[in-house]
Amino acid sequence: MKVALASSYGFCFGVKRAIRIAEEHRGSKTYGPLIHNKDEINRLKEGYDIGLAERLEEIEEKDAVVIRTHGIPKNELETLKSQGNRIIDATCPYVTTPQKIVEKMSDEGYSIVIFGDANHPEIKGVVSYAKDPKNAFIVADAEELEGLPILSKVAVVSQTTRKPDDFVKVVNKLVLSHKEVRVFNTICNATFENQDAAAELAKDADVMIVIGGKHSSNTKQLHSICKRYCDESYLIENESELCAEWFEGKRLCGISAGASTPDWIVQNVIDKIEEMIEEKEEKEGAKA
Repeated sequence: MKVALASSYGFCFGVKRAIRIAEEHRGSKTYGPLIHNKDEINRLKEGYDIGLAERLEEIEEKDAVVIRTHGIPKNELETLKSQGNRIIDATCPYVTTPQKIVEKMSDEGYSIVIFGDANHPEIKGVVSYAKDPKNAFIVADAEELEGLPILSKVAVVSQTTRKPDDFVKVVNKLVLSHKEVRVFNTICNATFENQDAAAELAKDADVMIVIGGKHSSNTKQLHSICKRYCDESYLIENESELCAEWFEGKRLCGISAGASTPDWIVQNVIDKIEEMIEEKEEKEGAKA
């Protein structure tokens, strides 16, 4: 069996930037997981003494606080500033863009529609920049627009890791029912590239391994895309979750990885798959 990597995968610009910022501020504390990858967070903790605060109450005034790549709600950022914390902003620039758009368009009297996952930290941060929370709406698909009290003029943004085709469906539905629609394409280019590369590889592979955090939106999107073309597509966080049975009788194993997955985890997965293949070949040789 051959093992092939997607032509584009893994760490995006925003994650690389955030990791570098964290490493440069040894002994600081992140508010929320810096990225959606437990293994990389553990590496930062062990190698750089980077702490983790899940709640504001866990942050002391003396702490230097690294803001996660997904950003945080505006009011929480203001709280940190007011209590005198040294703030190190590692928010991805692709995430700060929709924050600024929502703030500006909301000030200008537009209803705000945000296409994304309401429970995702990125979206919790973006929606917090709306002037009037009652005039900001988060939708997971076009159908959820039905019955919402959206004004005649509306501005729409997307979570950075969503599928472009689904975003277009939301936009089209708004255009058909509202007088003025301002569309801001805030989907990250790295998301396009990783998704397109994963799809192309999945078309040829008979088993796909997608590596990334189980809570990572872009990784789950990659897995969903791979499943369209390769039914035997598996989402794992690291090599410990691999099963030898997945590769029995397979010709090509494709590998992709989410934007929060470091190269060292990808390499560990490749090494483990190759080890499984060698063990199987040795057993078959012994039987012969």
